Amino acid sequence: MSERRRKHWGWGFEDQQPTLEQTRAAVPTISERVGIPLSHVEEPVPLEQVELPAPRLPIPPALAEICTDERHERAAHALGKSYMDVVRGFRGRFESPPDFVARPRHEQDLERVLEWCSTERVAAIPFGGGTSVVGGVTPQLGPGQSGAVSIDLAGFDGLLELDDVSRSARIGAGTTGPALEAALGEHGMTLRHFPQSFEYSTLGGWIATRAGGHFATLWTHIEDLLESARAITPSGAWESRRLPGSGAGPSPDRLLAGSEGVLGVITSAWVRVQPRPSHRASAGVRFETFLRGAECVRELSQSGLHPANCRLLDAGEAALTTAGDGGHALLVLGFESTDHEVEDAMARALAICADHGGTVAPRREKGGGDAVESWRGAFIGAPYVRDLLVAAGVISETFETAVTWERFPAFHARVMEVAREAVREVCGAGGSVFCRLTHVYPDGPAPYFTVLAPARRGEEIEQWGAIKQAVSDVLIERGATITHHHAVGRDHRPWYDRQRPDAFALALRGAKAAVDPAGVMNPGVLVEPPG
Repeated sequence: MSERRRKHWGWGFEDQQPTLEQTRAAVPTISERVGIPLSHVEEPVPLEQVELPAPRLPIPPALAEICTDERHERAAHALGKSYMDVVRGFRGRFESPPDFVARPRHEQDLERVLEWCSTERVAAIPFGGGTSVVGGVTPQLGPGQSGAVSIDLAGFDGLLELDDVSRSARIGAGTTGPALEAALGEHGMTLRHFPQSFEYSTLGGWIATRAGGHFATLWTHIEDLLESARAITPSGAWESRRLPGSGAGPSPDRLLAGSEGVLGVITSAWVRVQPRPSHRASAGVRFETFLRGAECVRELSQSGLHPANCRLLDAGEAALTTAGDGGHALLVLGFESTDHEVEDAMARALAICADHGGTVAPRREKGGGDAVESWRGAFIGAPYVRDLLVAAGVISETFETAVTWERFPAFHARVMEVAREAVREVCGAGGSVFCRLTHVYPDGPAPYFTVLAPARRGEEIEQWGAIKQAVSDVLIERGATITHHHAVGRDHRPWYDRQRPDAFALALRGAKAAVDPAGVMNPGVLVEPPG
């Protein structure tokens, strides 16, 4: 029996890819949903027809047992999962695949790989689930480097220890979301971290990118759940002490969180876990306008109620996900607890919504279900749908940020204006820009924008690049962040360089020089390598 393989170009496994006939049959529904006339469907370039550049370096004999330069492995580790990555893979454009893929089984293997990379001046690219949407796993070379190795962390998986007294667990960094939850679930526990990439992304990847989870308030980012982390660097191991909190200077594990592979390869982490929730309540609430709903969300975020879900979709986004009627903004509201009933909290939240003109969305008569269930299904299935949109000739991509509440109304208006104008200039008529609030804090929201527009076949990357430039510029100009939870990678570097203080950049370079003197760890991400 052949091993089930991930797609070399898109989301999911090869056996999940619809046939050409199935994709064609879906086009009328897709066209109606996105509001873009679609003409024909293209097929991805088969792997056997891809002109993959030959390896620049042979596998060193000392590492042969844990390395491969097999064609599918090199292609599958060449790109992340941004829209531009998917388009490149779909069209068979793998300009810079890794020369080979290393699959270390334990830390000693990893140390050998990093030592060889440092000695031979070869870029070392940590690879978890490969779900980066910002160019974080692209095998880019640094100055004077002769090749690149993708270091797949799948061997560092599993639940390693469980402390049910302190409610903590030590988990391998290569453990995927479903495997992590399954292992904790056997003990009645959960990490309660569910990013959209949950199905394939890994704990180490979440920590390295400061990933944001599904829940909208309180513990929204993975570092909120991080107790300590361990990483291997070219200069040795890096491990923080396991503590509930500490005032002893800058935290080592907090420096690893968001380091995106430039300060070492995360191998395991202690994380805070909890019993699985036993009390839940959810509701969809309609508002006449998105800004009216945003005012309600601000009050909810400052109320101390801490809803587990508090996502506000504008009317277009709500209709796109079939959660709304197309005429109202929709708030997806939820509460949960492992200890107590949540009906009182939900009742108070709905009262706040009513004060802002919100009304509870009714359940559907046909097929049952409600707005919350429709939104949840669309949220999970979005990456699979995007592959279909690429085949059908639709630009489908997102950008996200965060800004304080007092600036939000003017900020939202300006970003929507710039994004829509960029779409019109680049794609012509027929494009759409939607917005939702994915995470909310007492001092501000995290707006998340979706762009859908007709693509010119073969020019999709240039089209999205122009739109991306326009919207990223306005985010920085308006004092927002270039990313709330998608990380920096290589794609956001130009704007990250404008956002961060220059002195901090020097400090980060100093830290990198200390743990990675040869500058081989994920060059081009966050900072320039030494020299």
